[in-house]
Amino acid sequence: MKPETWAPHVTVAAIIERDGRFLVVEEQTPAGLRLNQPAGHLEAGETLVEAVVRETLEETAHPFTPSALVGVYMTHFARADSDGTTYLRFTFCGTVSAPENRALDPDIVRTWWMSADELRACPERHRTPLVMRCIDDYLAGRRFPLDFVHTHSVGPPR
Repeated sequence: MKPETWAPHVTVAAIIERDGRFLVVEEQTPAGLRLNQPAGHLEAGETLVEAVVRETLEETAHPFTPSALVGVYMTHFARADSDGTTYLRFTFCGTVSAPENRALDPDIVRTWWMSADELRACPERHRTPLVMRCIDDYLAGRRFPLDFVHTHSVGPPR
């Protein structure tokens, strides 16, 4: 029997600030309604930048233009029935343009613009502790150029 290969779940998130408020999504999760940045999983064949642009559009209907990488975060969630799940999150900041007329992902209930203080006041509603950590890093001025994340394309196997 071949042993199971461990691999973290790679996710992306977008921090969008406008007039001191941040675009967040309220989403249905197994733990109930939670707040999060527009975020989701990297899909096969995508770059990290392509993934964050796609996820932001799918969850908010806003086209997203990333300007910088805020940080890379790892978190582990323990599960009683397994070794748990590890997430590796790449968080970008940038701007959005006017929303398109399109449906949001099925788990998204609505989008909100919230201040950092409003978010800080309800940590029990955050999807993960990374929600506030990423905002705090953004507010502290953490920025890395987009070319900090390099995608090396490899052709088909020979």
